Parts: sequence; C-alpha cells; structure tokens
Amino acid sequence: MAAGPLTLTWLLIYLTGLLWSLANPHDYFTWILEAAPALIAFFLLAATYKSFPFTPLAYALILVHCFILFLGAHYTYAEVDTFKFIRDLFGWQRNNYDKVGHFAQGFVPTIVAREILIRRSAVNGRAWLNVFVISICLAFSALYEIFEWIVAVVTGDSAEGFLGTQGYVWDTQSDMAMALAGAFLALFFLSRLHDRQLDLLADKSWRIRFPKNG
Repeated sequence: MAAGPLTLTWLLIYLTGLLWSLANPHDYFTWILEAAPALIAFFLLAATYKSFPFTPLAYALILVHCFILFLGAHYTYAEVDTFKFIRDLFGWQRNNYDKVGHFAQGFVPTIVAREILIRRSAVNGRAWLNVFVISICLAFSALYEIFEWIVAVVTGDSAEGFLGTQGYVWDTQSDMAMALAGAFLALFFLSRLHDRQLDLLADKSWRIRFPKNG
C-alpha cells in the first residue's frame, strides 16, 4: 500500500512533535520513559502499514495520543505549564495533566482494539465486543501502572518525574479510572463513526457479525 497524502501529513506532524519534544527536555531519562509508547507505536504502525492499515480515525487518535505523550515527556507531567495555570485557577493541589494522558490511554486504544477485534473476527456481537474492548483497555492501563512501579523500584529517585504521583495517595487508582472512563466514552461517541470508516475497507464481511442494530 503506497503512502498517500494523509499518511505523509501524519508522518510530518509526528516527526515535528517528536523533534520539538526531544529538544532540551526536562531530563532525558524521563523523556525516554514517557515518549517510549509513542516511539513503539510508530514502529508498529510502520511495520503493519501494508499488511493491516488502520482507519483514518484510528491513525488520527494515535497521533493525538503521541502529542500528549510528547508534551508530558518534554516537561514531565507534573510541570506542563498550561495545567499549572488550570491547577491555580481551580485551586487544585497538583498538576493534573497526567490524568489527560491516562484518559487518552483508555480513549485511543479503545478504537485500535475495537478495529483489530472486528477485522480479525475475534468476537461475535457488539455486546461481547464492548466487553472485550473495555477489558483490554483496563488491562493495558493496569499493566502500565505495574511498569511504572517496577521502574520506580529499580531506579529510585531518578524515576520521580516519570512516576508523577505528586503526593496523591490514590494516583494509581485514579489513573486506571480515567482510562476506564476514556474507554467508555470512546465507545459511546465514536463507534458509529468508526463503523462508517470500517465500511470503506475492502473487506466488509464484518457487517455480518456486527449488524447495525447489533
């Protein structure tokens, strides 16, 4: 599958964000940890572009998620300037930009997981599809929290910027709750749009398993 204008635009925007984020970040150790998912996603998408191209919706959401990661990697999540202003405006005790990241951690993978499950005929029926999509997103969020814990234990104080709890005792639980909320909202607001884009794919056999009233 040849790269079209949309793909090249996506690539240009991604590389612009990557280079900006990499230029003089808060510290490079935190940058590597925070930006790693965006880098891994890029290589996975490049490797599967010909064999399994995603819908434009999926690619657009992944790009937005990458920029959320790039911003957090550049400043660290506790130091993103815009959310310092929001913190002060609402009298919060912490910078809550990390909650945006964890919301996206549920919102964006929902569409990706949904597309893979549908196109690979992994489940039948919309009810089970939604159950599996939400379960995958919540499991992914929990796995990331375990990864953060392991990094913090292994590296000690040097991972403080990555862990980003900012003294909030329920940080881990609230992170997973935000991802769960993101997954529910993505299914509620984007499923129909996603279905329309899936209809444009060459293989429409998925409609047999997921009828519009399914």
